[in-house]
Amino acid sequence: MRTIIVDDEKLSRSVLKLLLEKHCPAVNIVAVCADGISALEAIEKYQPDLLFLDIEMPGLNGFDVLKACKDASFSIIVTTSYDHYALDAIRHNALDYLLKPIIRDDLVDAVDKAMARRQQKVQPGSKSDTSILEVLHQHLYPGERLALPSPEGLRMLLVKDILYCVADGETTLVHLVNATEPSLVCRSLKEVEGQLKNKGFFRVHHSYVVNLNYMDRYIKGDGGDIIMSDGSCIPVSRHRKQEFMDRIEKL
Repeated sequence: MRTIIVDDEKLSRSVLKLLLEKHCPAVNIVAVCADGISALEAIEKYQPDLLFLDIEMPGLNGFDVLKACKDASFSIIVTTSYDHYALDAIRHNALDYLLKPIIRDDLVDAVDKAMARRQQKVQPGSKSDTSILEVLHQHLYPGERLALPSPEGLRMLLVKDILYCVADGETTLVHLVNATEPSLVCRSLKEVEGQLKNKGFFRVHHSYVVNLNYMDRYIKGDGGDIIMSDGSCIPVSRHRKQEFMDRIEKL
């Protein structure tokens, strides 16, 4: 599929391009654009099958681009850091809606949907195109929640919003995206780790479990350190280092 990536953030463009090249062999990236104007030019030139489109961009934003090519036959996958654009994306016949940082399995699933639509020759927004309803369902029910006991009662936490967890004696401090203070839960880190198993988390240290989707970079050292997307520095223990390195190579 001829594919165009549109995002004003250089890192986001690079990460998406790398993920597509590594995990989506059906994708042929014909253009990578940093703004809406160059995106429209690339769409006119290459007549893509698939468009990855960021929303918040200077000048023409993502929805401006979609309005300019509203009758286009290509599939649109919205990529953004903000979940409040979901309904607008659906109104513009988006095939899928990926929140940054983009998870590999979600990306592969979205590309598979685009392939299926192309092979079936389904027009975006048609009655037989059920992917729009799927996207709506995903964002009305936006992910798995954990019910964790707190000193006040129960805390309902979205798994996708958990940055990392820190042992605090027999309790755990759960650090969340866009939260100024961690949430205290009355469970040991080992118990919390068990509830997060197979959800993209890894215990890098006896005191830390991290969400690998929010890892910004790794700094070499005896065990090394992880810098998270919020700037937090998390140590990696020596005896977990090799297992950690093996795990991130699979991301």
